[in-house]
Amino acid sequence: MNRLWRLDSRPRGEDFASALSLQEVPLADPAHGQILIRNRMLSMDAGTRMWMTDRTDGYQPPLDLGTPMQGLVLGQVVSSRASEFAEGDWVRAFGTWSDYSCVDALLSGAVKLDPSVSDMRDHLGPLGMNGWTALWGIERTCAVKAGENVLVSAAAGSTGLLACQIARILGANVYGIAGGERKCRLLESDYGLVAAFDYKSGSVAEGLSRIEGGIDAYFDNVGGEILDDVLANMALYGRVAICGLIAEYTGGRQHGPRNFDQILMKRLRIEGFFSPDFMDQGEQLTARLRGWVDAGKLSLPYDVTSGLEHTLEAYAKLFTGANIGKVLVELQS
Repeated sequence: MNRLWRLDSRPRGEDFASALSLQEVPLADPAHGQILIRNRMLSMDAGTRMWMTDRTDGYQPPLDLGTPMQGLVLGQVVSSRASEFAEGDWVRAFGTWSDYSCVDALLSGAVKLDPSVSDMRDHLGPLGMNGWTALWGIERTCAVKAGENVLVSAAAGSTGLLACQIARILGANVYGIAGGERKCRLLESDYGLVAAFDYKSGSVAEGLSRIEGGIDAYFDNVGGEILDDVLANMALYGRVAICGLIAEYTGGRQHGPRNFDQILMKRLRIEGFFSPDFMDQGEQLTARLRGWVDAGKLSLPYDVTSGLEHTLEAYAKLFTGANIGKVLVELQS
């Protein structure tokens, strides 16, 4: 048998418990081209909140009601009918919130993992899609150069914290936006940010106005009203990379920037990007990121919840700001 979280209805706000239920179903046998993964870790990612809605204008169709909730998983192959994978291989793939994921090896983006990595969780952090997104967004989309002022929102989250570190590695002056005094001080003391601004205290706009020369590049994980404050404090010819819109995932409304005119006045470039855009670059991105990890220049704290039955508690942390770093669910052996 296989336990899995099923999407029964479209959640309202952060009420996930009313929309998803833990079910027990017969364990599937893999068909041709499929692999059966025993999930060891589930990656909690805010972007999956969009998949629970009925919006059809996103980057992928919404999940059908009555189907298993999907997300990134890490585990070991227990049965394979795909020639590239063998029993015992460690893999990362888009699977289901469940004890076991039966997936098409190609369509799920399954990747065989290097078991020599000292902390296997890093395959869901700096060496995974969070790391790929942070590197691509800072270096390619934001085109960050040494000496520039870089701002990152949700800077204490998994992608944001990696983006901050990568910008510093590239020689930028890094600023962050996070929720709560504790997070902000941690970003400054442990991760070398010039300053971090607490959006919960309502001091973001005032803090951004003190950045000398303005913001050259903004790595945005949030959207919403904070984007207005940022646009008002961008430097001429600044770049904005839209990575996520966490402020809008649970609110049920879309927010258009009031300071839209600043895009023209300051000749800004704003570009959205997603990890599917550069999946084919994963091997090269991972190699660069691992070099920094092995050298001690890039790291990520993990917020780990134990047990599949506690998945919704872990997931909620992404939207309440209760986490620092990467949120994972660790499944019992």
